[in-house]
Amino acid sequence: MSAQRLAIKIDVDTDRGTREGVPALRDLLQKKGVPATFLFSLGPDNTGRAIRRIFRPGFFRKVSRTSVVSVYGLRTLMNGVLLPGPDIARRNAAVMRSVAEAGFETGIHCWDHVFWQDRLFALSEVRVLEEFGKARRAYEEVFGMPARTAGAAGWQANAASLAAYDAAGLDYATDVRGGAPFFPAVGARRFKTLQIPTTLPTLDELMGRPEYPLAKLADMLLARPEPGKLDVFTIHAEIEGMSMLDWFGQFIDRAKERGVAFVSLADEAAALNARRDAVPVASLDQGEVDGRSGTLAVQGARIEERAA
Repeated sequence: MSAQRLAIKIDVDTDRGTREGVPALRDLLQKKGVPATFLFSLGPDNTGRAIRRIFRPGFFRKVSRTSVVSVYGLRTLMNGVLLPGPDIARRNAAVMRSVAEAGFETGIHCWDHVFWQDRLFALSEVRVLEEFGKARRAYEEVFGMPARTAGAAGWQANAASLAAYDAAGLDYATDVRGGAPFFPAVGARRFKTLQIPTTLPTLDELMGRPEYPLAKLADMLLARPEPGKLDVFTIHAEIEGMSMLDWFGQFIDRAKERGVAFVSLADEAAALNARRDAVPVASLDQGEVDGRSGTLAVQGARIEERAA
């Protein structure tokens, strides 16, 4: 049987994560010869406004487990509330370009992380298109070319965001928690942008839970029953790129020891798009994920065997 294939997706949420976590991850991954996709927040860092999530079920449990102040820093937690939200792309364009120059794929995470994560479902389809358009324009200003991929903040996706992706002509997106690549459908609507879901739990969903001791997390994450299957591990510049950088380096080493093959999401998407008629259509639903507060986009039931 073929080895487990693992793709690394990096969500970059904040100004500090871009400034400090991204260079650390870029250098570590380059040193270890591991491909990855960096998805950037490109507008204002309004992290402090996330305080509104205190009313979500599970929010306090997650905050207490992950020590949010030590992860993000007090300055970041004041952004957008007591301090103006810094413009991430304008302040960190050189850092972002250095990632592409080092050979890594880059794409869009969002314009305003908190706004997208908390307000997507209150927005009209036109307003969602405008919000994603701001991120597209900022990306082009930084990289001098259109983005080819995106992965939504907080795994928040719906028909309006999928329509914005189709309008942008993306090669693929990675907004969903699920099991295998698919073309998404919401109700009677079918969308043409391939989805490659995150398949593994994230570190911040497991940290601090006694049933998931840190010393055993790497082996637990890599204990997959289906060799040859594509797994996607989402990490965060603010966590694995900073306080948990050493752990992430050890995770990569442990994966290599187990024979895991690290693959590029861009390469996987190109191969899947070349045989689109073999990729299933499945519903994009809203559901809960253990260890994360609120609801998020999840892969639902298969609708038909072949994409239109």
